[in-house]
Amino acid sequence: MNRPSLNDLTAFMAVATHRNFRRAADSLGTAPSTLSHAMRALEERLGVRLLNRTTRSVAPTEAGMQLLAQLQPVLASLDEALNGVAEFRGAVAGTVRINAPRVAASLLVRDIVPMVAERFPEVVVDIVVEGQLIDIVASGFDAGVRLAGSIPRDMIAVPIGQPVLFVCVAAPGYLDRFGTPETPDDLARHRCIGHRMPSGKLYRWEFERAGQELVVDAGGSLILDDEELMVDAAVAGLGIAYVAGPAAEAALRDGRLRQLLAAWTPAPEAVALYYPGHRAVPPALRAFLDCVKAARGRSV
Repeated sequence: MNRPSLNDLTAFMAVATHRNFRRAADSLGTAPSTLSHAMRALEERLGVRLLNRTTRSVAPTEAGMQLLAQLQPVLASLDEALNGVAEFRGAVAGTVRINAPRVAASLLVRDIVPMVAERFPEVVVDIVVEGQLIDIVASGFDAGVRLAGSIPRDMIAVPIGQPVLFVCVAAPGYLDRFGTPETPDDLARHRCIGHRMPSGKLYRWEFERAGQELVVDAGGSLILDDEELMVDAAVAGLGIAYVAGPAAEAALRDGRLRQLLAAWTPAPEAVALYYPGHRAVPPALRAFLDCVKAARGRSV
């Protein structure tokens, strides 16, 4: 059998992982058509179909799934070996791929990335904004950022910045027109801006006071799936929004929004960067982690 090249196997793993030729091609820096031809040539070389293709999707066959499962640890070990050699060059270099929701990505760009650029100029930080919790290993990421409570237990988590408060906010003009809610129950009489989660479900607003927890199904005429848009809608007077504090920070500071139901604000939630604990940490990721820890120490 004509043995496939490392590039062929890497390309197959990208397609089988992303299940989309365009996204796989983007991750490899090539064209989808080139990748499609390469996969057909690989299948012909091996004499077995590895991928089922339709006009809208691509998925591994049973043989493809078996090959993918066996390739992942092999290529991971190869990456570790190459990373180990790279450390002898002296300067840390490489790419760190990070998956994070929009608000967390903003925190990284503001607090961490400038430090990485200054200390490790040869490290490339590749941040993909993703609201849904994904398998970062299967999707080819070095690390992810999420609320600490939603991070899988087999991951190593490193806190980022200060814990995040979730706040209720509205524009002064809206409050002048419709009044200010005094308790979470009052929200039933207000226009609330709904938050559509990546799963498709509507987020239920959570409140807490003196040990009493309360969950509200906030309803209204507007539903959004992006916190920055929710803040913009609240500033425009379209209703009350419930968002992570950093998303509304600027608008609260300059008076475009006011915080509501402060006495019912739930305990803050820690945000953390997480990465697999079962494999060696690449030098570029280690450099990024050093900056995360340094920034946290500076903010305490």
